[in-house]
Amino acid sequence: MRTPKEINALIRLLDDPDEDIFGHIKNELKSFGADVIPELESHWEKNRLGILFQSRVENLIHEIQYGSLEENLLFWWESDKPDLLEGVTLVSNYKYPELTTDEINQRISIYTQEIWLEINDYLTALEKIKLINHFIFDVHGFTGNVAGFHDHQNSFLKDVLESKKGNPLSLSILYILIGRQLDLPIYGVNLPRHFVVAYLDPYQLTTPIEDSPVLFYINPFSNGDVFGPEELSQFLEKIDVPEKEEYFKPCDSKVMLTRLLNNLIYSYNKKGELQKSQEIKRLLLLLNKR
Repeated sequence: MRTPKEINALIRLLDDPDEDIFGHIKNELKSFGADVIPELESHWEKNRLGILFQSRVENLIHEIQYGSLEENLLFWWESDKPDLLEGVTLVSNYKYPELTTDEINQRISIYTQEIWLEINDYLTALEKIKLINHFIFDVHGFTGNVAGFHDHQNSFLKDVLESKKGNPLSLSILYILIGRQLDLPIYGVNLPRHFVVAYLDPYQLTTPIEDSPVLFYINPFSNGDVFGPEELSQFLEKIDVPEKEEYFKPCDSKVMLTRLLNNLIYSYNKKGELQKSQEIKRLLLLLNKR
């Protein structure tokens, strides 16, 4: 391991015009991983070494952070029980590298604490959902982002929590995470073109969860409207999609994360940010190979 003095000397050489020398220095610094990022940021802020230096430092930091994201996401994917909160936080790390699951959990706890004070075991499943809907949509003003349906912000939970707007998938993820903190059996349903959630029968939960009976469905994009399998069938007929058993069953965290990444790819393509789109595609391809 090089000393801090040696690392600083390498950083100062990042503006060397010789591409071969720059390539060697970059690879040397990348080998230190995320530990070198504070030094890179410090040099970028304190030293006015020109546009080339700043550009190279920015790109190097991004490459290091992206490499860490690949490793962490792959580790998550290959774990026995991939945790949804951890997975969506990792996706958010693409835009917010320092974001942690604790930060997201604490933000969500603000809402669940209020609900928890009102909820009790004597309420029916529908009454519990009405209570959640009241606090999330009426009191705190979360709503479907109709005007910006395809915006990339909808795929980053941090942005959704700040703007209080999201698409069907991101609002469903928020709903599921709220349900988890309240110990309610709420799971995602990978419905084509419009993600929703299901409230499962708490007395008949199975492993895998996909085989658990559904009591009813909830549409977080429409202020938590509750509906049954008949309405779900009508929706599929309306969009001319043949029914499949999986469209009526809860899905796992990997399915939700895959859809989240696909949404991001579409959003960045639509916005013309092709480099970002390609980077998300690389993440998705990495996972699909496993």
